[in-house]
Amino acid sequence: MPVGTQGSVKGLSPRDLIEQLDVSLLLANTYHLYLRPGPELIQRLGGLHRFMGWPRALLTDSGGFQVFSLSGLRKVSEEGVLFRSHLDGDAHLFTPESTVDAQLAFGSDILMALDECLAYPVSHEAARESVGRTLAWARAAFRHYRERTRDQERPGALFPIVQGSVYADLRRSCAAAVAELEAEGYAIGGLSVGEPRSLSLEMVDVTIPLLPTERPRYVMGVGMPEELAQYVALGVDMMDCVLPSRNARNGCLFTRRGRLIIKQAQYKDDPRPIDEACPCYACRNFSRAYLRHLFQAGEMLYASLATLHNLRFYMDLMREIRQGILAGAFPACLEASRALAAAGERE
Repeated sequence: MPVGTQGSVKGLSPRDLIEQLDVSLLLANTYHLYLRPGPELIQRLGGLHRFMGWPRALLTDSGGFQVFSLSGLRKVSEEGVLFRSHLDGDAHLFTPESTVDAQLAFGSDILMALDECLAYPVSHEAARESVGRTLAWARAAFRHYRERTRDQERPGALFPIVQGSVYADLRRSCAAAVAELEAEGYAIGGLSVGEPRSLSLEMVDVTIPLLPTERPRYVMGVGMPEELAQYVALGVDMMDCVLPSRNARNGCLFTRRGRLIIKQAQYKDDPRPIDEACPCYACRNFSRAYLRHLFQAGEMLYASLATLHNLRFYMDLMREIRQGILAGAFPACLEASRALAAAGERE
């Protein structure tokens, strides 16, 4: 899923995402949309789909990750999280119930339960207490969600989140507990928060077998292009990541031959496209030299073209993985991911 934090993928319109990339599911952020413009306004204007002009599926996270990144501006209790807005310092309380209410007001197709996401490293005891709190919040969120949506024909699906830092025993116990909620899908959170990549994969590996195979399993906030097939091989169905868009804006472009850092002087007069094998609009129409010029000049067009390319690169990788699974050729996708990892910044 491309990430549209504020109800927008930076630099791209919904038309770009649909016509150029065929994106079917987009992620938006409850924390940011709750603070500005607010769930009441969004609901009054027809819900988040209509508000942002997005006709396809939307997933909203609970805002837990953003709240827990506020450090000294928050206070955690059994009730929820009291925090101060990074915009104006006003105090707000996120509870399992209030975050469900906000996402129902948005009209999200997939909602996330409030969880506690800890930074890395953290002690086993602190992680154990956090898992207990996350599970209590998940149960409260599901009670409230089922009460609120009892008479709705097709409400959005609520996913609980598995936490446990990098401790296999905590991940297993949390996964087994959330599976009892009989949700329509399950998420694995608390990764990509500073831990080694090998540990991220290990934690997914110990968690996935305890989550129902017939329901979507979603790992939050991953990963580099070469990691996508590795997560799929473990049984992951859904992923999101800011890397393709953020790296694009910062001058890092992904190609089949490795990462291309567009600001480098070697591209000053390079007439080639970003990636000769890529059919995206940026690669079909513009040279590396032009893109470097736009980047150096701080032109907004650079971010749009670069983001379009990087997201096309990611979406094509995922399409190839799906096709590989259907054709019984998934091992070739894993081999291609290893080649990407070896390429690094070869360009």
